[in-house]
Amino acid sequence: MNFSAIIALFAAVFLILISHRAEGASMVSLLQPSAIMIVLGGTFCAAIVNFKPSTLMTALRASMDVFFEKQPSHKVIDEIIYLAHQARVHGLFSLNNYVENIQDPFLKRGVQLSIDFNNPQMIYDILKAEISYDEEEELINSRVFEALGGYAPTFGIVGAVFGLIQIMGYIEQPDILAQGIAVAFVSTLYGVGFANLLFLPVAGKLKMNLREKVLLKEVVLQGIVSIQMEESPMVIEEKLVAYLKHHNRNYSIGDVERNRERRTLGGFGRR
Repeated sequence: MNFSAIIALFAAVFLILISHRAEGASMVSLLQPSAIMIVLGGTFCAAIVNFKPSTLMTALRASMDVFFEKQPSHKVIDEIIYLAHQARVHGLFSLNNYVENIQDPFLKRGVQLSIDFNNPQMIYDILKAEISYDEEEELINSRVFEALGGYAPTFGIVGAVFGLIQIMGYIEQPDILAQGIAVAFVSTLYGVGFANLLFLPVAGKLKMNLREKVLLKEVVLQGIVSIQMEESPMVIEEKLVAYLKHHNRNYSIGDVERNRERRTLGGFGRR
């Protein structure tokens, strides 16, 4: 679980509610079901007009990645280096014994291509094209949430206008009019709140996650091509460890040495 994102979201809502209460306002005034219906209903209906329903559902499923941690990338790197050792000692075709146990789908696909085709350039071109296609496919998810973040404030204003239209009938009753205006602008608060606390941050996080995925695939691609070209496992390790140091602050030189020892003892590749 990504507890920092969850805590930050609840903390923001809590601070808003506390600030509202500190001004002496009633919490009940913020509970307006009709405003929520207008903002969320209008926002998602507009999104369905803009995107296919299947695209919207895919984006909603992908948003769960914001709140759940992914498998540490160094496990994939360790597996690549182990496979490089096996290919170096027993030959490239020996990797047939390990393909079914590879957890990462992209690495599994690359290793299978390396076994089937003895052409590093062709393997590179195939996997590079797959990376570009997958990147474009997943980029749509962040675009969906960016669109939601743009629609929500607008429908917040729509809800406020509806509320003002309804209370104009009480123009000669200042007390009722003032209270009605306050309630009417709750929908604006909902629209801005959903956009800036949920939709746009999720869009940004999805972009960051996509960047990490693409970069990891690029590193995996480098490892696969290096294995295909029969480079030394030590050389491959030096290429990939730079990625680990940059993306995992807890991954130290000591980890590299320990994993090297484990690979020597046959710790990887056996399930």
